[in-house]
Amino acid sequence: MNTAAFAAGAYRRLATIGTGEAAGAAKPGAAAAGGESFSGLLQQALDTVADSAKRADTQALAAAQGKANLVDVVTAVAESQTAVQALIGVRDRVISAYQQIMQMPI
Repeated sequence: MNTAAFAAGAYRRLATIGTGEAAGAAKPGAAAAGGESFSGLLQQALDTVADSAKRADTQALAAAQGKANLVDVVTAVAESQTAVQALIGVRDRVISAYQQIMQMPI
């Protein structure tokens, strides 16, 4: 799954959380309300980043062996970089939200 498709799917699933609509078939770790759990979304994001990194490594190895086109290598590396940057952005937002919650008065 490419990064754009993953992002579009994640936004679609997040949009349905507030409305109470089911985002699809229930998966292991799904929330009781029928939506996907936060940990499930994070695991899927981590899997997507790992898959894109594997594709980039495979393309780079194939290029070193003279079996791949340089454009494919650059595309795979750029896609992997974009996925990592998106994941870092999510991590930063989660940390910021946690810090804000911890600063709330009881």
